[in-house]
Amino acid sequence: MNGEVPTATTEAPPSRAAMRATLGRVGMYTLRRVFVLLGTVVIGTYLAVLIANWGGEVDKMREAQCKEKAGMSIQADPTLQFLPPEERRRRYEQEVGRCKQLQGLDRPFFERSLEYLMDALTLSLGRAIQLTSDSGSREVRNIILERLPATLLLFGTADLVLFFTAIAIALFLSRRYGSILDRMIVALAPTSTAPGWFYGIFLILIFAGLLPILPFGGMVDIPPPTATVAYAVSVLHHLILPVAAVVIGSICLSIYSWRTFFLIYSSEEYVEMARAKGLRSGMIQRR
Repeated sequence: MNGEVPTATTEAPPSRAAMRATLGRVGMYTLRRVFVLLGTVVIGTYLAVLIANWGGEVDKMREAQCKEKAGMSIQADPTLQFLPPEERRRRYEQEVGRCKQLQGLDRPFFERSLEYLMDALTLSLGRAIQLTSDSGSREVRNIILERLPATLLLFGTADLVLFFTAIAIALFLSRRYGSILDRMIVALAPTSTAPGWFYGIFLILIFAGLLPILPFGGMVDIPPPTATVAYAVSVLHHLILPVAAVVIGSICLSIYSWRTFFLIYSSEEYVEMARAKGLRSGMIQRR
């Protein structure tokens, strides 16, 4: 022994170069994910365009409508009744060609499908027949954009409630595999195949009809409150029923999926190593 006292070694803080490299990797991963998501949206939208058009069958129906419209216009024009059949046929072909050119039906289907794709991505979907926006517009883009914030608020809130509720209950059940509650959730998992509106009908009948404690519909009270806090409370009050319908329609299957996920990974080697080191079960689950 030479009398030297061992000193505790401390880890040096990461250098700026290492931090920049880490941020670069995170940024590249984020960009790749964004491009993958954008590509998925574009491909999915294009497939939806092809399916909705039946591979060009809808365009054939539009072409038939052009022929029908041209024939009716020729028959209704008294000045064309005394023309020779060849001249009337030529006028008919001109009207059909003009209608097809106006609607873009004279171009190849692939070119038209790309145009339909751009229209779908930019929400240039024409005019609605029956629906109108609150401002009175029949443009489909205005109708969608007007209802988009309420849709995002509803499903965003429902997804957050569903995620955290399912995670918490699934963690609880993963520690009590085979219990009565665990078997009950497994048995009720098929109930999530029903859509949320199915449960919403019963919730409306009970909590808005029989027990008039929640509103039947809408996003806010009529007339809307002027104060910000009162407006937010009114929106939350109207969110209870639709959020509950969405959550009830998916909660059992989500719990079952997460519970199975936790059970599978609870037997991994790194989990067993953590338990061997003496880490508590709650700490292992949080990490």
